[in-house]
Amino acid sequence: MQGLFSFLKGLGAARMAAMAAVTLALIGFFGFVIMRVTTPPMATLFTDLSYEDSSAIIKDLERQGIPYEMKNEGAVIQVPKDKITRLRMKLAEGGLPKGGGIGYEIFDKSDALGSTSFVQNINHLRALEGELARTIKAIDRIQAARVHLVLPERPLFSRETPEPSASIVLRVRGALEPQQVRAIRHIVASAVNGMKAQRVSIVDESGQLLANGAAGDGAADGGSGDERRASFEKRMRDQVETIVSSVVGSGRARVQLTADFDYNKVTQTSDKFDPEGRVLRSSQSREESAATANANDGQVTVNNELPGAQGQGGGATAKDQSKKSEEINNYEISRVTKTEVTEAGRVNRISVAVLVDGSYSKNDKGEVVYAARAKEDLDRIATLVRSAIGFDQKRGDQVEIVNLRFADVPSVIPTDAPKGFLGMFQFTKDDIMYFVELGVMLILGIIVVFMVVRPLLKRVLAADPAAAIAAPLPALPEVAPQPVQPQIAATSMIDVAQVQGQVHAQSVHRVGELADRNPNETATIIRQWLSEPA
Repeated sequence: MQGLFSFLKGLGAARMAAMAAVTLALIGFFGFVIMRVTTPPMATLFTDLSYEDSSAIIKDLERQGIPYEMKNEGAVIQVPKDKITRLRMKLAEGGLPKGGGIGYEIFDKSDALGSTSFVQNINHLRALEGELARTIKAIDRIQAARVHLVLPERPLFSRETPEPSASIVLRVRGALEPQQVRAIRHIVASAVNGMKAQRVSIVDESGQLLANGAAGDGAADGGSGDERRASFEKRMRDQVETIVSSVVGSGRARVQLTADFDYNKVTQTSDKFDPEGRVLRSSQSREESAATANANDGQVTVNNELPGAQGQGGGATAKDQSKKSEEINNYEISRVTKTEVTEAGRVNRISVAVLVDGSYSKNDKGEVVYAARAKEDLDRIATLVRSAIGFDQKRGDQVEIVNLRFADVPSVIPTDAPKGFLGMFQFTKDDIMYFVELGVMLILGIIVVFMVVRPLLKRVLAADPAAAIAAPLPALPEVAPQPVQPQIAATSMIDVAQVQGQVHAQSVHRVGELADRNPNETATIIRQWLSEPA
């Protein structure tokens, strides 16, 4: 310990302070590296939070002792990635986040006894608007929504009731599909009593009109003809492109689809009679018979005219008889009356053009080589496309599959994915970024150690010539009986070759003072130098 204290005392206050500063800097640097490496990766818990929801979520996280980070002025909260699922379920159990706005919970805290009917109506309107905004925000691509409802009251002595209307402002990611816009209109119309879908106006954050509140029923239900055709073409094109890309590769197919629509509404009525399908409706039968009698003598008597009279004696009479039968049958013939109404927007014809790229591979020299696709592959692709679009030859549909080389060559040549043991080293993007961060931290630590710490330590621990000379000389008298060893030690200590120009004027002055204090030892050293061979 005495040697350690002597060594520290010999360093001086300046070097001790430098060593302390270097030590603290190293501790701080490596502490930061260790904390950064051991800190779990953070992921987004919720986005687009209101101030109320953000404050409630932070309070709950602090109560649970979970670290968190806030971004975008509290609108985004990040927590450790391994705890996101549990936290979302835990917060959902407590009704967080509420989604901003005010819903029907406004009636939970209000004093219904002291509020007027006007206040109750306003609260009901606010609650309905808030609930509709929350429902609309649940739709994909919608970040925020604000709903304004107009529920007019029926004026006194009025026979007509004004229709309610609504206006909606949306903040979306990307663009909404026409089907989503119509779905929003119908959701709002179904939630408000007496409202029609065509009375709902929708505007996005850029001021673009997505739905006109003055549109007709046709526009509210199915959109205009151009919108229906564009939506149909996009849906069919996506289906074809998906199935073709799964064969030739992502981005290596171009699909163009055109549909010919007929927007004429046709009503056709036809009657069809079936002669074989007859049914007896009524039947009528009629029979008639008549008889005429003539006397032989030609006399007219009362007896002959009486009914049932018979001739007398040999005067027999001859009779003329006639009989008539009549039958009438009425039949009903089967009749079919058919009325066909063909709505506007039926497909007359579909034309599809598919351009596929060939296959690429690398030769022995590492160069990318293009190879055209075989005709059998193109025929199979054409068969898949026909099945995807519902091909109808009678309708005049056309499908063309052409193989041409694209102008842009793929930067990554598809290769077979490794299997077995190598399949375990398939890292995700997050894993790669984490390893890159660790590598940067390691390289930075090595640079700090070799470029900063090492030079500082060498400079601090470098021996002071004056201190080296001053320290061992007082011990020389104690080893006077053996003058050779102290002389050798003193010789090695004041060796100018070891100092190499580091002895300055102050050191020389201090050596002179030591020589004045110890003349005998100084003379012994000088005699030793003189006795040494040149």
